[in-house]
Formats: sequence, C-alpha cells, structure tokens
Amino acid sequence: MSKTALLFPGQGAQNVGMGGALAERSQIAKRLFEEAADVLGYDLLQLCAEGPAEELNRTEFSQPALFVHSFAALKQLEEEQPDVWDSVACVAGLSLGEYTAVAAAGGIEFADGVRLVQVRGKAMQRAADQVESGMSSILGLDESKLSEICQACSDDESFVRIANLLCPGNIAVSGHLRALELVEKQCVDAGAMRAIRLQVAGAFHTEIMRPAVSQLEEALAETKFMPLRVAVVSNVDAAQHTDPAEVPGLLAKQVVSPVRWEESLRAMIDSGVERFVEIGTGKVLAGTLKRIQRKLPCENYGDQ
Repeated sequence: MSKTALLFPGQGAQNVGMGGALAERSQIAKRLFEEAADVLGYDLLQLCAEGPAEELNRTEFSQPALFVHSFAALKQLEEEQPDVWDSVACVAGLSLGEYTAVAAAGGIEFADGVRLVQVRGKAMQRAADQVESGMSSILGLDESKLSEICQACSDDESFVRIANLLCPGNIAVSGHLRALELVEKQCVDAGAMRAIRLQVAGAFHTEIMRPAVSQLEEALAETKFMPLRVAVVSNVDAAQHTDPAEVPGLLAKQVVSPVRWEESLRAMIDSGVERFVEIGTGKVLAGTLKRIQRKLPCENYGDQ
C-alpha cells in the first residue's frame, strides 16, 4: 500500500459557497459547523456558503472557516472510506492549514482547534491593522535573487522578507507597503514573470506579526495537546514531529517564520510518500506538488 500524506489548505483558499454542499450531504459535517458556531458565536456555515466575500476574506473569519471546512471534509472522508488512515504516514498544512493537520492527527480536540484559530485570526488581524503592510507572490525568480532584492529594498524603517517558499518559481514576500512596492517593481525588472499582490490583511510570517504571538502563546498554553497518530510536518522546519510537546512552540513560531512548503513536500517525498490527498477547498496544494514532482498523484476531497 502506497504511503499517503494528507494536506490541508491555508488562508487564501476560501471562497463563498464552500461548505454548503458538504453540509447538505454530510450529517457529520453539518454537526461540526454547528459546534463551531457555538464556539465562535456566529453562523460560520452561513458565512461560508453565502458570504459576503468581504467578510469571509477577513483574517478573523477566513481562518476558522478553512479550519472547520477542511476538518469536516476529513470526517466525511473517514465515514466514506473507513480505512483511509491505514496508509497515512504524515500530515501537513499550509500556514493556517497546519492547525487542521494537528487536529486531524489527533493532537487537539476539534473545539479547541476552533478556539485556537479564532484567537490566531483575530490576533493577526489586529497586528495587521497596526501597520500598512502586505504580501506579494513573485513568479519566476529563484530564492537567492529574490532575497537579494528584498535586502536592497529594505531599511531600518521598512522591510520585505521572504514569507512563503511555496514551490519552484512561486515565492511569497511580506513587508511594509512602501518597501513591498519597490520589491514588486525590481522583481519584474529583474525578470520575474509577475508580481501579484495577495488579498491578505498584512505581512504574515514576518516580525510585523510579532504582536500576535503573545496572545496565541497564551491560548496554546491553555490547550491540551494529545499524542499524535501520525507525524505532523511543520512549516517552520519542514521536519516530521511526533512529540505533542513540540507542537505549541512550533505553531507560535510559525506566525513570524517563513513557510517552508516546498521543502516540506520534498521531505515527505524523500521519506517515501507516494500519494497525496488535499482535503478542503481548492487545489492550490495539488498545484504546488505538480511543480515539484508531476508524476505523484494528488487527489482532492472537499465539496465535490
């Protein structure tokens, strides 16, 4: 049996309509959305299914939405395929998706996961509101050249850092808007195919998010972490972790650290993973895998 890795999407994958079809055909998904609403204090399913997009896209709402949707999709998959975990060797999630991965591996209870991502989303939104900052996806430049440009466009008052090493030719950068505009222009001048400003609240995975860390650390300290059924691959170090005591620190550090997604996928492949399943909305993660190893299959399971 082929070794499998389960992948969970991060912020940016959300879309109006997500969860509606899943909740209609799955009683377990419907119950999870209802449980999440009790924790959050608002009707998450209605927001996911009906929008408005402006509200769903806010960090404080999109993070719980993606966590609950992906977890609900996983539980429906388990119901349809009771042996799904027989071949799973590890799990991983892109940024916010790492919380879903930890919950999927049994590291936290669902309700605790909802509380954590609500705290994370609100804290990151508040940190973003304090500084004019953003993120851009740079297509077609390698890490070395991009790092050189970021350094050249940064000073003591404003900076840009590499924030997400997604896959070959697709790296996201984060920073103050003034410096970010300079980086976008210089990247295009240096031969980048495109510089795409991302629709996010601020400079995620940089020191600009430092104010969010203390609030998140408090919430993590109050959360019970349990033994993991499979390894979780961390965004911070692209390594597999099985000790639940290590997870809270990694999740806190992740907020201000670059996401090493390409390295994580390569590490999973090197460990013998031959099959991937992306669980949740969209196919972004399947697309990153194709840029790394086109021959490996990546199935998608969400609202379909």
